[in-house]
Amino acid sequence: MGQNHPLQKDNAATIRAWSFYDWANSVFPLVITSAIFPNFYDYVTTHDANKNFTGQTVEFLGRTFENQNIYTFIYAFALSIVVLIAPILSGIADYMGNKKRFLQFFCYLGAISCMALYFFSREHLELSFIPFITATIGFWGSLVYYNSYLPEIASPAMQDKVSARGFALGYFGSSLLLIICLVGIMVFKKNPETGEGFFEVEYSFLLTGLWWMGFAQYTFLKLPNPERKNEATKKNMAITKGFKELLAVNKQMRSLKNLKQFLSAYFFYNMGVQTVMVVAVLFARNEIVWPDEKTKTSSLIISILIIQFVGVLGSFIFSRLSGRIGNIYSLMIAVSIWVFICVYTYLVAKLPMHFYFVAFLVGFVMGGIQALSRSTYSKLLPDTRDHASFFSFFDVMEKLGMIIGTLTFGIISEMVGGMRQSILSLVVFFVLGLLLLFRLRKTRLLS
Repeated sequence: MGQNHPLQKDNAATIRAWSFYDWANSVFPLVITSAIFPNFYDYVTTHDANKNFTGQTVEFLGRTFENQNIYTFIYAFALSIVVLIAPILSGIADYMGNKKRFLQFFCYLGAISCMALYFFSREHLELSFIPFITATIGFWGSLVYYNSYLPEIASPAMQDKVSARGFALGYFGSSLLLIICLVGIMVFKKNPETGEGFFEVEYSFLLTGLWWMGFAQYTFLKLPNPERKNEATKKNMAITKGFKELLAVNKQMRSLKNLKQFLSAYFFYNMGVQTVMVVAVLFARNEIVWPDEKTKTSSLIISILIIQFVGVLGSFIFSRLSGRIGNIYSLMIAVSIWVFICVYTYLVAKLPMHFYFVAFLVGFVMGGIQALSRSTYSKLLPDTRDHASFFSFFDVMEKLGMIIGTLTFGIISEMVGGMRQSILSLVVFFVLGLLLLFRLRKTRLLS
């Protein structure tokens, strides 16, 4: 695994190795949580073996739910586990002095779990969701360690660019795999009646796991281990150390006014961003009027590709914009666009052409807001070597927001019997985030 040593900032080889993990792991949020698996899940839970429509409700743990709401509840449950275990693992990783090994562990957990989704079935819904839960834990767990590398490998002046580069590589890599899967599904899909074709939708989940695990090897091979920080940490303190560090970071926040205000803003607007990423396809399947099932599935996957490729452009545009007008004003513009997207979707988006327009706008701001948020937080950190603790705190706050966002969306949808009314909750999240960003607009470092 290599010896631990201080990382050299702005080293091209190190940055390339770090950024490439985005290429590897971004296939999970695209193929599994955004594009193919939601379509697959919605279809198998609303159709029988003879392809007859059976309705939107499913039995889960002895109760009847709208199928799309089960999906959001399960995702929120998986994130809750991440919130609970991340501080523990952060403390253990700090004791062992090998952050990269934990990055590997979560990578392999997520990748193998993606492959296990090949066996997903409606008849065993509770068991079928277990690999989805562990894949989600693997993805977000690995990001705790991945993100904490950013201030260690890049100087403040380079962090916007490096962060945007990672997201851009992620968009390109995941889009390439999605295209491969789409060609398999649309051109080479197996036809049980004629025996033609060979590709099954479930093969996409196998390819996702192999892609994630395979390409991550370059990162693991080339990315150095950071210097071990706490030689005096006792083994029996490792489990509780992560929680103590979170409490210490929370205490430090009182004297870090700008960081505290930004994290509050991020908590709300990212709540909206991440909820959109989870529910977008399910919303479009249920709330947009499509001519037929085949057109619905292919159009939705194409719209996800639009989001991906426009996202590459958007991440670089917002990176350039931040260099001209500052991070906070750039984020305010991005969040304002999100507010428009939600209002437009709620009031207007009912036909496919409307959804394509929404997909274009979502892609434009998705990559930009994520890359800028990561680098903005990194820039506001105090002069410290304990980056893992600060990014663990960042991760916990992010996940708490996502849990609240997805649960709120799902509960409203379950109560009113549709997903359109739930969009209003997203408008509230984005507006609150925008108002909190407004208080930071004169921050010298970021404006």
